[in-house]
Amino acid sequence: MTSADDQQERLDENWIVGFVDGEGCFHVAINKLQKMTLGWQVLPEFRVVQHQRDETLLYRFKSFFEFGDVCINHGDRKEFRVRGLENLNKLVKFFKKYPLQTSKQKNFEIFSEVISLMNEKQHLTKIGLKKIANLASKMNRQIKRNLESSETIRQSS
Repeated sequence: MTSADDQQERLDENWIVGFVDGEGCFHVAINKLQKMTLGWQVLPEFRVVQHQRDETLLYRFKSFFEFGDVCINHGDRKEFRVRGLENLNKLVKFFKKYPLQTSKQKNFEIFSEVISLMNEKQHLTKIGLKKIANLASKMNRQIKRNLESSETIRQSS
C-alpha cells in the first residue's frame, strides 16, 4: 500500500471537519409525544448523508468516532447518524476541539447549547423546552412552529 492509499484509508480530524462543513447536518427535532413528561420529545441528532455507492465512507465515520449508526436515509441515500446524549456529548467535544470552518460553526454552537441544556435536564421543564425550541429555531433551514399547536418542530443545518 502506498502512502497515498494509506492516507485515503485513515480519516483524520481535519478531513472530518472539512467533510462535515460540506456534508454534515446538526439537527434538532421537537416532536409531540404524549408519553413524554411535557408531551414533547427533543430529538437532537448529527448526520452525514451520502449516496449508497459511498456507504463505505459512512462506515469509516463510524469507525473513526467509535459510535453512531449507518442506516438508510431516503431512497438510494445512506446516512451516518448519531443520537443519544452520551454519544452527542462526545461529538460536541470533538467539534469544540476541532472547530468547523464555515457558517455551520454557528449552527453547531446552537446545537451544543441544546445538548448542554439537555444534560441539565432542561428539556423536561416547560421553560427549558421553550428555550430549546427558541434556540433550535435560530438554526439554518428552520421551520418555526408554536409548541402548543404543532405536531413537529424541525430545525437543521
